[in-house]
Amino acid sequence: MTTGVVRRRRMGVEERREQLIAVAQELFSQRPPGDVSIDDIATAAGISRPLVYHYFPGKHSLYDEVVRRAADELTARFAEPQEGPPGGRLLRVIRRFFDFVDEHGPGFEALLRGGSSIGSERATAMIDEVRQSAYDHMLAHLGVTDPGPRVALAVRSWIGLCEAAALTWLDGQGIPRGELELQLVHDFTALVVVSAAYDEECADLARRMVAQEPDGAFGDMVTSLLSLVPAKPQRSPASAGSMASSA
Repeated sequence: MTTGVVRRRRMGVEERREQLIAVAQELFSQRPPGDVSIDDIATAAGISRPLVYHYFPGKHSLYDEVVRRAADELTARFAEPQEGPPGGRLLRVIRRFFDFVDEHGPGFEALLRGGSSIGSERATAMIDEVRQSAYDHMLAHLGVTDPGPRVALAVRSWIGLCEAAALTWLDGQGIPRGELELQLVHDFTALVVVSAAYDEECADLARRMVAQEPDGAFGDMVTSLLSLVPAKPQRSPASAGSMASSA
């Protein structure tokens, strides 16, 4: 004889922790973390509020764990074999970065804007680690082991630009994602080319980038920039002769 009572399977400690982390990740990807309560997490997980606190001391600790997982996932997306044209490599990384932004929109936005009411120093440190990882990967793809100050500035400025572009895209500013991804690759080229006017290391880097990819993203951008420079007027032979005779 059956009683009709459905017994829930009891989860082990680590299994329950993993469940709560997964639930929090899902909720944080849908709404800013500051708008998600412990009650929301408990309801989504099908457990009581006190039981959430049994596994995590508070919302900060659960949030930090979610950020840790997201930071590890984002860092893994920077990995790209150092094969083929560097501009193509960079574009593939940018596409994976925007995949991540698309999947974790509200949480990503709250984290970078610093608007989450539950942000912590640990979470901020983890995001800084992600930025450092992006910086290290960029230098590796550029073949730079000991960057000077202007190369370092160009790379770090570009990483900040990517973050700002992602936030702008999330705000729905109307730039198609594919165009924005390619523009960011071109933006890096432009940063290096402009810096080349002040620094020989940047000039050497710009020459190597174009030499490695004359018909790719880097070379195309340099060609486009040069096309904006007006050609100098050519002197006619007659005018040159008249100037010589007047002298």
